[in-house]
Amino acid sequence: MLWPDRNSIRMVLVGAVLLLAAVLASSTTRPTEVEAANEPNDPGQHRPVLVELFTSEGCSSCPPADALLARLDAAQPVPGAQVIVLSEHVTYWNSQGWHDPFSFDAMTDRQRRYGGRFGLSDVYTPQVVVDGAAEMVGSDERKVTQAIVRATASPKTELTIAEAVVSSGAVHFSVRDGNPSGTVLMAALADDSAQSSVAHGENGGRTLRHVAVVRVLQEMGKGAGDGRTLNLKLPAEIGHEGATPIRLVVFLVDSRSGHVLTAAEQIIRR
Repeated sequence: MLWPDRNSIRMVLVGAVLLLAAVLASSTTRPTEVEAANEPNDPGQHRPVLVELFTSEGCSSCPPADALLARLDAAQPVPGAQVIVLSEHVTYWNSQGWHDPFSFDAMTDRQRRYGGRFGLSDVYTPQVVVDGAAEMVGSDERKVTQAIVRATASPKTELTIAEAVVSSGAVHFSVRDGNPSGTVLMAALADDSAQSSVAHGENGGRTLRHVAVVRVLQEMGKGAGDGRTLNLKLPAEIGHEGATPIRLVVFLVDSRSGHVLTAAEQIIRR
């Protein structure tokens, strides 16, 4: 009986090791959604994700959502994402004992349009909408984070804001968006931060704090992203000297689906 020589045994062992390595590589678990977001398609860049919170100072369930929005804004916890937040105060709680000073009808109308797109039987607070494509309870941190992760994985259209200035009671700025067809450019002015001492209603006796409180939201018209000068009039309550900084947020919306294709933000200090 012939025994294999040492070289033959060595070749067999090397082959077995290579085969085992191949098997282990093929059985490796695919990265989770969160892990995938840790390695964005554009290394070193952060993709903008718009997070809209529909809230009210008259709603006792809303302060935890307000706090979550502030954490997302300050901590930017999702790798690869630039989370741009807007706090949009609705009016339908105003008859329940406290009139929210930051609420206005345009926010309620905007939320109802989202409700129709999402097939909801009714609107509610607190509600978060991420990139116009997903909605969930605004205080559900896990679901909100998952939605931001998914949005970060989507390609984003280029969008830039030129230097914005305040003059003659208005914010003047320009935008470049590449003029993609079938889109609408939206622009918002928001208080950088705000707070209220609530006297009545479900939150009576509490001091509530907010970030990025929308005061103006406007569709900018056809071709607005071609670099021309655009103007947003400052409402009286945020137009005075010494007020908190203003956030100018612009975002590009698919006119058919309502999804936000990209967003940009600039802080205007006075």
